[in-house]
Amino acid sequence: MRDFARHQRDPKRHLIGLSVVVLLHIIVIYGLMTGLARRAVEVIKKPVSATIVEEIKKPPPPPPPPPKKIEPPKTPPPIRETYVPPPDIPPPPQMVEQPTITAIAPEPPKEPYVIAPPPPVVVAPPAPPKPAVRRGITRLSGEDPTYPREAIRAGVPKGRVVARLRIDEKGNVTDIDIIASTPPRVFDRAVRDALQTWKFAAEGEKYVGEVEINFTLKDE
Repeated sequence: MRDFARHQRDPKRHLIGLSVVVLLHIIVIYGLMTGLARRAVEVIKKPVSATIVEEIKKPPPPPPPPPKKIEPPKTPPPIRETYVPPPDIPPPPQMVEQPTITAIAPEPPKEPYVIAPPPPVVVAPPAPPKPAVRRGITRLSGEDPTYPREAIRAGVPKGRVVARLRIDEKGNVTDIDIIASTPPRVFDRAVRDALQTWKFAAEGEKYVGEVEINFTLKDE
């Protein structure tokens, strides 16, 4: 703090400041006396002239050239053909026709037209009608009927069964009718069970066949 106070109280520092202020006042007074200030004011008062520079306009574009006239192609003049006369051809020599001798032969007598009779029509004899019931038909496959145990126990030595079969287009048995059975109803079931497995030749149509089955008890 003491150094700062001493620095502020330094007389040399105050002397330099005072000398600068006095020098500035002298310069101002000299300028007023010599008229420098008046010249500076006149320079400032001079009017400022501003020139406006107009934009240079571009010249207008040249007009488009006129369209060219297209002249049609010139057709060449037609070529005139010069007439050339045909060459002279001598006429052919005339042939002298010789007289021809024609002999007229007598026309032979015409034979009378005879119409041949049509050939006789051969008529095939009609096919014999198929029987309503076919007998003696042969099976292709199937089981044989077995001797029933009831007949063995009852001591029945033999039997006979006649059955009619309805057979379809493929040879399968579709129905069975027992026509005759001796003794009655003893062998019917065994016959039905066996005939249901029989297969016959396929004929493409349905028909009725008849078979006869005989039973014989063999001694063991």
